[in-house]
Parts: sequence; C-alpha cells; structure tokens
Amino acid sequence: MSQEQIKYKQISAKVVGSNVVVFRLEDETMVKVYVDMTRVGVAVDRKNPDGTPLYNFNTALRFDLQTKDKTFYAPAPPLPTKSTDNKKGDQAYTA
Repeated sequence: MSQEQIKYKQISAKVVGSNVVVFRLEDETMVKVYVDMTRVGVAVDRKNPDGTPLYNFNTALRFDLQTKDKTFYAPAPPLPTKSTDNKKGDQAYTA
C-alpha cells in the first residue's frame, strides 16, 4: 500500500534572535544546543482543518558540552612512518 504524498514548496527561514540555547547542568557542565532548519516547505494544495498553512520541517540539532574542568579526550594523530623513498617520513609530525 503506497502512502499519500503531499506536494510542498520549499521556502527559506531566517533565525530571529539566536539559534543557540545554553543549559547549565547540576554538575556545572554547560550544554549548548544549536538548532538549524535544514529545509522548510509549505503545502501547495493542502491546508490544516482550521485553514492555516501546512508546513513540513527538517531540522538539525548539534550539542556542545563544556565540563567544569574543561578537559576532553580526542584520538591521537597518526604518526608518520620512516620510508627509504620518502624524505618527508623523516620529518616530525606537526599539526
């Protein structure tokens, strides 16, 4: 059984104010939540029962955490290997 499809016209969206909400957790960790509207559409041939426009939203959420002691872990960068045919392999790794 195929699902009914609604046709939407893509429209743009602008941020009013800030797209970031900041929370302070009980353990003093700061959580920043970023909200982005990746796609917004308004129905072309359909409205809500009360006559208002019918919208379709796609959103993206991103979270940044900052602990009280401001420490974190990250993977170590790969170290170059010595090679007889590659002089760059003798150089120290720098990021």
